[in-house]
Amino acid sequence: MSTERPRRAVVTGIGVIAPNGLRADAYWKSVREGLGVLDRITREGCGDLPLKVAGEVRGFDASDLIEDKFLVQTDRFSHYAMAAAQLALDDAGLARENPAEPFEIGVVTAAGSGGGEFGQRELQKLWGQGSKFVGPYQSIAWFYAASTGQISIRSGLKGPCGVVASDEAGGLDALAHAARGVRRGTGAVLVGAAEAPLAPYSMVCQLGYPELSTVEDPDRAYRPFTAGACGFVPAEGGAMLVVEDESRARARGAAVRAVVAGHGATFTGASRWEESREGLARAIRVALDEAGCAPEEVDVVFADALGVPEADRAEALAIADALGAHATRVPVTAPKTGIGRAYCGAPVLDTAAAVFAMEHGLVPPTPNVFDICHDLDLVMSRARPAELRTALVLSRGLMGSNAALVVRRGDDSAR
Repeated sequence: MSTERPRRAVVTGIGVIAPNGLRADAYWKSVREGLGVLDRITREGCGDLPLKVAGEVRGFDASDLIEDKFLVQTDRFSHYAMAAAQLALDDAGLARENPAEPFEIGVVTAAGSGGGEFGQRELQKLWGQGSKFVGPYQSIAWFYAASTGQISIRSGLKGPCGVVASDEAGGLDALAHAARGVRRGTGAVLVGAAEAPLAPYSMVCQLGYPELSTVEDPDRAYRPFTAGACGFVPAEGGAMLVVEDESRARARGAAVRAVVAGHGATFTGASRWEESREGLARAIRVALDEAGCAPEEVDVVFADALGVPEADRAEALAIADALGAHATRVPVTAPKTGIGRAYCGAPVLDTAAAVFAMEHGLVPPTPNVFDICHDLDLVMSRARPAELRTALVLSRGLMGSNAALVVRRGDDSAR
């Protein structure tokens, strides 16, 4: 019988491009302080649409981090992903390496819609000026797989690559895909998601979602778990993480920030929020089983927090079903109420926040939420100090996907 220790997938780097911070440290500072940055949408061509409020990434200059030859052939969603990827590699201490084995590192991203802004611009040229005016990159820039390909090419990463297309929950599914790849033998995977849904065509598509909030007051537009819940507001941006084999990380002197311990996923159908109770509870149980984690070991829950009364009720009940009596005691938080839901990027941002929360011993608050109507210990107003060793991150998609991820504190997490 082999006595070799099983490979563990650990987080060694985090890169963030979000409405509340263009780097990981800025993002965490805003999250722990409970800052809300939801505001009126300022993008050209969006002023007359019913959707008025979102989490917009402001002050981002892609050319500061990305070469022009990549910018010209990619959409804004890939700009965010490439920038976050570079920051994650820097954080992990991999950016300045020239690996002798480039096949050791792969890339996996999740995407909900792809490059709507780029695609709209080129289609307008097609119908307004003719086919000769359409750029050659129209064929790839809109595609939901564009970010994986461009990150791989730009960074010279030739390991196993992939794209996860499974609704908003795809952000967690991508992390699980990366972790399983590492356990099977891949050295490291650059993994995450970034979205850019704030362009006219993309926003018109989103208006078909009955769960979308069109409230014009930024402080009231997205308030999950309250009697005034009226839907969610979208956001752009996201996060990329370096998930790496623990032995490899330690051999090169990298800090082990967290362990990707368990994952579960189910499907219950589009907008069937009552049924999502059973599906999400099942995903939680599977994730806990894979992590070897008892319900009472969960120290904090990062909620999906859709902001739709039926969905919020289903999530609260799913947490109770899966965690039992512990559900009313465990702190629950939803930092995304301060920045909006960045679709596939949202649960990856939550996972990054969970790693920071465990490192700093703080449960971040849920901005703009003060009067919950569910039996949850929702952290509001200000961050709560706590000893955190295990975090549970939840996500559901509008098309019916449910996912849960268990992340444990790394041995080297104190910073």
